[in-house]
Amino acid sequence: MSMQQKVVIVTGAGGGIGRAIALEMAQAGAAVVINDVGVSLAGDGGSATPAQETQALIEALGGKAVINTDSVADWEGAKRMVACALDSFGRLDAVVNNAGITRDAIFHKMAIEDWQQVINVHLNGTFYVSRAAAEVFREQKSGAFVHMTSTSGLIGNVGQSNYSAAKLGVVALSKSIALDMQRFNVRSNCIAPFAWSRMTSAIPSQTPEEQARVERLKQMTPEKNAPLAVYLASDKAADVNGQVFAVRRNEIFLMGQSRPVRSVHRSEGWTPDAIAEHAIPALSSSFSDMAVSGTIFGWDPV
Repeated sequence: MSMQQKVVIVTGAGGGIGRAIALEMAQAGAAVVINDVGVSLAGDGGSATPAQETQALIEALGGKAVINTDSVADWEGAKRMVACALDSFGRLDAVVNNAGITRDAIFHKMAIEDWQQVINVHLNGTFYVSRAAAEVFREQKSGAFVHMTSTSGLIGNVGQSNYSAAKLGVVALSKSIALDMQRFNVRSNCIAPFAWSRMTSAIPSQTPEEQARVERLKQMTPEKNAPLAVYLASDKAADVNGQVFAVRRNEIFLMGQSRPVRSVHRSEGWTPDAIAEHAIPALSSSFSDMAVSGTIFGWDPV
């Protein structure tokens, strides 16, 4: 088993993709810290029941799991999460940053609180938990981070400026962790998961086109994302670092990262008029289009 004698924290493990990853980790031999605050999709409320259900499923498989109900958006809570792993199992080998909420709105109608809450959970939460685990990983000179990003950030989506910004920020954070901590044999990679879950169930399904898209999404169960997360957390992925993957049903994609596409130069420098007359006409054929994620992945899941 690829995670035998390993200990992993999975945030947002009370349901959906997080639960699927926690179960797959346990089946691969890992002891799991189930982190979940049991809130609604929008981040309201709170209950230990989802985490308890995940724990019961893991124990039914013969695995080991403990529950932590701290919020990833709280620095002290993140430190307690790592302490929970050390106190319960004596070590920590991997962190899966999966916890998230959504509060969608068209940009010009987005409330400041909705922006702040989504950024706090997705981006700050990923930083806090990773930063808390980094000291352990640095001292033991090993460790793996697996962060959940989204094609809403990598490609774009309508009505998700908070979520998209946070998820693209997670990619930059992951790359920085990979660069800074590779000297300590620590890896950091991202997965953009496709799955029908609480977070995607809010997608509009009023028009025939929207309904057809929803039916395609329902074929992509959370469990389809778990094997890649387990692989990236395991020693089998020792040479995989700083990458961004996407999983869509039975498809695995390696996603591109920002690189120069085309350039122009002018020995005498540029003026606004010269840019308008020469630079932009030369560059415009290589402009990125205004596609959204659903357009780029427009074919039925395989």
